[in-house]
Amino acid sequence: MFANKPCVAGCGRPAITGYNLCFIHLADPEQEKSRICDFMEKNETIKDLNVSGMRFEKIDFSRHNIYGCNFKDASFINCNFSGVKIRMSFFDFAEFSKCDFSKSDLQFLSFAGAGFNACDFSWSDIVHINFIGTTILETAFDNSNLYNSRFISSDMTKTSFVNCNLKRVHFANSKQKNVLFKSSNTAEAVFEMEER
Repeated sequence: MFANKPCVAGCGRPAITGYNLCFIHLADPEQEKSRICDFMEKNETIKDLNVSGMRFEKIDFSRHNIYGCNFKDASFINCNFSGVKIRMSFFDFAEFSKCDFSKSDLQFLSFAGAGFNACDFSWSDIVHINFIGTTILETAFDNSNLYNSRFISSDMTKTSFVNCNLKRVHFANSKQKNVLFKSSNTAEAVFEMEER
């Protein structure tokens, strides 16, 4: 698992891997971004990386294996995650725009408070994932297994869950506008808070 050391500049953000400063306080953040992106594209397996707050654009993560990494507050624009395998990693408050997660294998991840715009998660295993408090716009989860994932208090617009496994998926307190659940097992999902 990634090391969670605070930035020595005192800003409260986590220091990125290999440094005692966060991405913002590096002397040459663009050079470091280039180095990390190059490393990630060349290495099929990525472990224990902390790159909180970085911006990734047009990076090919397809068919990579990512374990125990921290991408909190990062942004991903036009990135390819198709066929990726990700375990035990954090994407809290990250932003995703036009990213392809199709045919991905995602388990035990946190996307709490993240934003998704025009992304594709079709034909994926999306198991035990935290999407609590996310904003999801024009995104497809079609033909995917979402077993035991959480969309509690999420705001979803023009999003589709066509032909999905929704067993034990929680949508309680979520706002849904033009959300499509055609041919999915919605009877096995939770849409309301349970009474105690």
